[in-house]
Amino acid sequence: MKRIDRARQFKNGAFINREYSWIEFDRRVLDQARDKDNPLLEKCKFLSIFKSNLDEFTMVRLGSLRNIEKTNPKDRDDKTEMTASEQIDGILSLYPDLYREADDVFRTLNKELYKVGLDFLKPELMSTKQREEAHKHFDEFILPMVSPLVLDAKHPLIRFWNLRTYMVLLLERGGRTLFGVASMANSVERMFLIQGKKKHIVTAEDLLYEFGDEAFPGYKIIDKALIRVTRNADFDAHMEDADMEYNFDFSNFIKTKVEERTNLECIRVEMNKPSEQIRSYLSKQVGVRKSSFFVSETYFDYKFLFKIGKYFSEKELSNLKFPDFRGHISDRLLSSDLISEVEKKDIFLSYPYDSMDTLIRLLNQCACDESVTSIKITIYRLADHSKVVDALIKAAENGKEVIAVMELCARFDEENNLYYADMLREAGCTVFYGIENYKVHSKIVSIVREKDMKVKYITHLGTGNYNESTSKQYTDLNIITANEDIGRDGVEFFRNLAVRNVEYNYRKLLIAPYTLKSGLIKEIDKEIQKGKDGVIKAKFNSLTDKAIIDKFIEASQKGVKISLVIRGICCMLPGVPGLTDNIRVISIVGRFLEHSRIYAFGKGDDERVYISSADLMTRNVNRRIEIATPVLDPDAKKRVMKLLDLIISDNVKGRILHSDGSYSKIKGEGKKINSQEVCLAKP
Repeated sequence: MKRIDRARQFKNGAFINREYSWIEFDRRVLDQARDKDNPLLEKCKFLSIFKSNLDEFTMVRLGSLRNIEKTNPKDRDDKTEMTASEQIDGILSLYPDLYREADDVFRTLNKELYKVGLDFLKPELMSTKQREEAHKHFDEFILPMVSPLVLDAKHPLIRFWNLRTYMVLLLERGGRTLFGVASMANSVERMFLIQGKKKHIVTAEDLLYEFGDEAFPGYKIIDKALIRVTRNADFDAHMEDADMEYNFDFSNFIKTKVEERTNLECIRVEMNKPSEQIRSYLSKQVGVRKSSFFVSETYFDYKFLFKIGKYFSEKELSNLKFPDFRGHISDRLLSSDLISEVEKKDIFLSYPYDSMDTLIRLLNQCACDESVTSIKITIYRLADHSKVVDALIKAAENGKEVIAVMELCARFDEENNLYYADMLREAGCTVFYGIENYKVHSKIVSIVREKDMKVKYITHLGTGNYNESTSKQYTDLNIITANEDIGRDGVEFFRNLAVRNVEYNYRKLLIAPYTLKSGLIKEIDKEIQKGKDGVIKAKFNSLTDKAIIDKFIEASQKGVKISLVIRGICCMLPGVPGLTDNIRVISIVGRFLEHSRIYAFGKGDDERVYISSADLMTRNVNRRIEIATPVLDPDAKKRVMKLLDLIISDNVKGRILHSDGSYSKIKGEGKKINSQEVCLAKP
């Protein structure tokens, strides 16, 4: 069935279903694994990212729909009017094609790897000598780490861990049929190299499937299959005010919720081959419907592809990977006195093209500067070895007031954030967890100084996390300013978080859930008043909020020209006659994850530009603490708009969204523009 035909069930006028739109985004990621312009090992990484994305989508989004299906089965999506059950059935019907495409892409990549001296070898294709070597490795290093279990009355079905590979066997002995399960310890090395004219790699799961019968001596193996279970990861961290006593420890509550994640319901089972008997047995035992079983003939995940660079020499890698680069630091920012530099003029940083080291150096300078009295920061995701945390601890040790608003509900980063929260608290920092039932997703550092009998401010506002690792992989924008109005807004922002107040009008900042959505709608309304002279340009990751979509539609109908760069979910279809004729939407998936958010309205002297932590999703504008800051410095505004116009013109990695819900390459005979490559060449 063509993709356009599949999309019909997910469309409603100018709207398309959120989950379907996300699937189309992940297809664009998979397309990068096919793109001949990408180096081979980079294509391998895109395949791995595609499957990792699908795993998280299954755990979180399908998990969320399962929860709605149980609690509010009659609820309908506000844009496409689909129930949770209809969405689940529709999305699951798309999965088989996704698995087939991924298997085909892996086989193609493996052929390309073979040409450069490496391939992944399935046991059935081994020579006699290779098989003997693989068998010896299994007996010595894997079999001792295998835990077999025959299931009967005294050995009931084990609990399958989320995203862990098992072998399930149908066994026979003494005329009795039983099921067996075998698992490997997590410490087992996943790749085993067989050296020869080529470097052949056999995975641990393939060795388990081929030789794991040895763990069940005395049994006849009737059938067997590798399986992997996916569990619902969408736990509810909502709490009622009555539960939030003054001495309540929210961190312990989150720890409990994270532990519960391993016990949530199964929502998907993957198998390496069809096996009706094993599928039927598992369906009954773990309660998964038949439509939630899928066959992946190659591998359940491709995370090992990130590590195959170790099998190539440095010279070989130069042709197999993107060229290395380091984030740029301008001559101005090489100064050791960054406090003085930001007081003279705003600092604008565009990651990964500009280095995050500038912000780290500023934090370290503030940690030691006698004029600095306090540093306050919001934290959502941190690097494993965070230099930001090191700087905050140094500041606290030097007697500064350090306050960290730590978001413990940052999905899949809860444990890391709990660890850092404890570390900061032990160092003397004040740590709290925001406002109940609102995620703190904003990116702000508020630094207060007292000098010459005056209070001064330095404020950092950004679109991405304070994470040194992702600053090299994600595109994000940052402004460091000494503007007094924004500085006062920053101080008041943290004070309001501390007293649980979200209803506040700030001087310059738009802050969700109170003023961000309404503020952006007011900006759209200003362009609507201009009719055909109105201009809106924006870049963000997802668009799902119906009120904002309705406002975009209204603007289009009035003749406003709207250009949007939306990397992922877009629930609005452009080019629908009479509704969205004046709206153009493109998506960019490239070497770096496009993560920055820019909202620009008007042109010339009337141009208003914001950078933000928020996507235009209902959860962001209604249920999170988000910030959009105006870009006030003329040079910074010029840089932001030059960057946005460049991205809008991308016709290499850009894909245009059509009114039928499909995406395609951007056609045209003009100059080829890859916006990320341009930025790398001219930071």
